[in-house]
Amino acid sequence: MPLRLPGRYAGLLAAAALAATTVPALAWGPEGHRLVGELAAAQLTPAAQQAVAALLIGEPEPTLAGIANWADETRTPDSGPLHYVNFPRGSCRYQAPRDCPDGRCVVAAIEASAALVGNLQAPPSQRRDALKNLVHFVGDLHQPLHAGRAEDRGGNTVQLQWQGAGSNLHQLWDSLLIEAIDTDRRHLAARLLAQKPNSLNRDRDSRRWAEESCAIVAEPDFYPATRTPDETAYRQRWQATMEARLQRAGQRLAGLLNALLDR
Repeated sequence: MPLRLPGRYAGLLAAAALAATTVPALAWGPEGHRLVGELAAAQLTPAAQQAVAALLIGEPEPTLAGIANWADETRTPDSGPLHYVNFPRGSCRYQAPRDCPDGRCVVAAIEASAALVGNLQAPPSQRRDALKNLVHFVGDLHQPLHAGRAEDRGGNTVQLQWQGAGSNLHQLWDSLLIEAIDTDRRHLAARLLAQKPNSLNRDRDSRRWAEESCAIVAEPDFYPATRTPDETAYRQRWQATMEARLQRAGQRLAGLLNALLDR
């Protein structure tokens, strides 16, 4: 993955870092993002662990899980596009000029954040905020609907009923499916970590991650056939995919941080 920091990306990240107005989260729910942070932290090398700890000195909760939701907590309308990428229906091949104009998408935000985290000459405060963004954006991109369709705002306008309450497809994948699978985040994290690791932690191509998420959204039965889906059937159909995306997000984030900080 390229680790350059183009000027326009740096400006976007600076705006995100300085934002103080909160808006509703539109990513993995808070527990999902914390889970990704926990999975990544458990797979860091000792040197990367030390570097992360040094960058997070003074944080209220100086862990990857503790900073995982910062980018949502400080999100503004201007920084919002950095949390997702839209693909046109029928195409999951990432094309930056079409899908990420002016670098305003999560793919470019990951590249820019990674470059700043790995820049040892940058001020520690900027590297710290870039680390906060990076943890969150990697989690975002592994939620399939963050590489979804612009026409339905990544599933936000697809209304449905779940557990007797009104919801939408995006919220279902943000948090409701995770809760249906396991209400104990730490139990789920332990189970995912116990599974045999693979070479995905060497995969640092955020463009390909986006294409993976888009391909999931494009599967025929991803969108429920009715507004009142069979909850058990939908959960059983997509549980393995949900768990794989969380697991890969943690592995890939760890691999990226190990490459950037263990030198």
